[in-house]
Amino acid sequence: MSLSLAEMFAHMGFVGWFVIVCLVVCSLYSLAVTIDRFTTYRAARKQSLEFLPALVKCLKDNQLEQAVETSRKYKKSHIAKVVSAGLMEVLNQGEDKTTYDVGAVQRSLDMSSALTAAEMKKGLGGLATIGSTAPFIGLFGTVFGIINAFTGMAQTGSGGLAAVSAGIAEALITTAAGLAVAIPAVMAFNYFTGHLERFQIEMTNSSAELIDFFLKRREAHGAR
Repeated sequence: MSLSLAEMFAHMGFVGWFVIVCLVVCSLYSLAVTIDRFTTYRAARKQSLEFLPALVKCLKDNQLEQAVETSRKYKKSHIAKVVSAGLMEVLNQGEDKTTYDVGAVQRSLDMSSALTAAEMKKGLGGLATIGSTAPFIGLFGTVFGIINAFTGMAQTGSGGLAAVSAGIAEALITTAAGLAVAIPAVMAFNYFTGHLERFQIEMTNSSAELIDFFLKRREAHGAR
């Protein structure tokens, strides 16, 4: 009896097909998240590199309003989102920009960093879940395939290939499908987690540099 891929699918039972459908859904979700996060992270990186020189120029010229307007042009930049929150806090504290509350600015920067990080983590939890559970979903189908194989042996009273082929096919396909879904999901999760950690470091450094700029600016005004 042939055990080609087509024959394996033809002999799969309801449980096997249910497992395959679940794994296909997981695979499509993983692919969608991977594409979405890749394009989002790429845009964030690109726009941040374009935003930083413009920000430095505005700060050197003491044009805080212009810096805020510039940050709004780079909506996908994680650094622009964080810096904009700190600048808005300074502008909202009043006309006298030499007595602003640096603690309030720091809190605004921290809150914006946390919200931006949470937004950039969107979908990564799903990738982690699929990467860890897909092999077990495939194993679930494998167990039922083995049960079917032993059932076939019991019904025919022999251990020939014809008696166990359906169960073997179901077990092999679900096992392979579970691994095929889990491996790319785990790789994508680790890849994006590394980039997210880098983004968080960049947001933290940008916040610290902005606070340092405001402190030096306040000290310079106080010395006059």
